[in-house]
Amino acid sequence: MTVPSGRRERKKAATRQKIADTALRLFMERGYDAVGIREVAAEADVAVTTLFSHFASKEALVFEQDQNFEQRLTQAVTERAPHEPLIPALRREILALVRHCTADGAAPVWRMIDASPALREYEESMRLRHAESLASAIAADPGLSQTTTACRTIARFAIDAFSLAREAADPEGAVDEIFRMIEAAWGAALPARG
Repeated sequence: MTVPSGRRERKKAATRQKIADTALRLFMERGYDAVGIREVAAEADVAVTTLFSHFASKEALVFEQDQNFEQRLTQAVTERAPHEPLIPALRREILALVRHCTADGAAPVWRMIDASPALREYEESMRLRHAESLASAIAADPGLSQTTTACRTIARFAIDAFSLAREAADPEGAVDEIFRMIEAAWGAALPARG
């Protein structure tokens, strides 16, 4: 995530982070369903309208790094080194994201998400949005002459790789295993040469 440059942007970012941190603390202490938006706003010392100017819904409070996650995935495509193949760049970023989401302290948050139908549904819609954004980045790369279907398929595979690896007993081993299959699928989709 980029660091806000101006005073106003820094203040907005600090308010957003304070709201997200307060919400997560309350959710972890009392349970997601037991905490209302008004309680989060009051505890964070902001108006409910301020909370909603930073987060579109209660579920979004839990996934406050959503935009950063999506940005990192698309940048893995758009900012990779010249002539660097797509799949290794995606694998590297997914591995970094999996490491972050499986680090100490993350397990209770994921248990809360897994226990809540509303949060699971929100996560699924978020994953689909990330996959479409990633597919667009892949399709826009002039060095990757693939069909829209191939771009969307690989993007979905990469997003699902994150979820599957995060849930695996050996997350890093799962990333390796999954990306061997993704590499094979991408290779099969490459246009025939000459």
